[in-house]
Amino acid sequence: MKMPFIDLKRQYKLHKEAFDNAVHAVLKHGQYIHGPEVTEFENQLQHFANVRHAVTCGNGTDALVLALQAMHLQKGDVVFVPSLTFAATAEAVALRGGIPFFIDIDDKTYNLSVKSLKEAVFEAQKQSLKAAGIIAVDLFGLAADYTAVNEVAKENNLWVMSDCAQGFGCTHNGHMVCSCHDCAIATTSFFPAKPLGCYGDGGAVFTNDDEVDTLIRSLREHGKGTEKYDNVRIGQNSRLDTIQAAVLIEKLKLFPNEIVLRNKIAARYTQAFQSHFQAPIHPKNDTCVWAQYTLKTANPLDRKQAMEAFSNNGIPTVIYYPKPLHLQTAYKHFPRANDMSACEQVSQTVFSLPMSPYLTEEEIDEVCEVSELLR
Repeated sequence: MKMPFIDLKRQYKLHKEAFDNAVHAVLKHGQYIHGPEVTEFENQLQHFANVRHAVTCGNGTDALVLALQAMHLQKGDVVFVPSLTFAATAEAVALRGGIPFFIDIDDKTYNLSVKSLKEAVFEAQKQSLKAAGIIAVDLFGLAADYTAVNEVAKENNLWVMSDCAQGFGCTHNGHMVCSCHDCAIATTSFFPAKPLGCYGDGGAVFTNDDEVDTLIRSLREHGKGTEKYDNVRIGQNSRLDTIQAAVLIEKLKLFPNEIVLRNKIAARYTQAFQSHFQAPIHPKNDTCVWAQYTLKTANPLDRKQAMEAFSNNGIPTVIYYPKPLHLQTAYKHFPRANDMSACEQVSQTVFSLPMSPYLTEEEIDEVCEVSELLR
């Protein structure tokens, strides 16, 4: 039987009683929207992330849109985003009428390149574009270099947002990224395959600003004011339902240990494959949550052969992401940094291995044993 790339059923099987009881409690009280579990989960998120406010919403994309609204993004404003990421990062900017300005990545961490960011800021100034902010993506579970990003932001009067959809739980210099210690506002996703995922869609926005918290809570519910039928601004409908909150409460209890297990598996992979491929690199002071464990080959042909070797031994592999955003049909017309070579090369040479805290020792051994078959 072929090993699953991400097995979402194992956690449920191991903790079935807790999850079933949580869901049945919601079915029993019947408060499916804004039930008590939503508030409880938000409080637990705040404590876990060490942040003043955590506002849940319908999904990770909505979290980005809500955060951009809270940052008062105006039509025509430029937001710098890395090109190697899921479409939602740039999509949210465009949906708000902003202009995503694509920048290159670091070919070792796969997060945004500060060198490319500086060049893009200069290029935007040359084109008389109004730059507003930077969205740093914590790709594959590793925090972006917020220390360096913030230096650029301060020099150019830009805000910094964290797209922590893949990195909830990761840290930079000892601070949880979603604590907003290194950014003005942060967002995450609870899509089932994320490190902390629910049984449907879900997301959250994090802030230490009381006014921003109030604004997002209004925006996520049609822009309502203090009274339910007094809408004081144009908003949207984006609420985390109570059943998902109940599930996430139980999952958050397991999450710290799951991060430890993910790091142990990543260490095994690195030991097995670092002599064959470029293994993931992350700073010693940062904690990665390993949403994906991604290896880089020397060229596309090597990747094809490596993926075939894994497949022939029953090990699934996945490519994140085969085409950078600046090359995709919907985003080709947006501005980009002059040099996008790193993300274009990386997109042709990386592949990811199975990563789950519930991989068995036998499965981890099976993955690592492929290293003996590689040239």
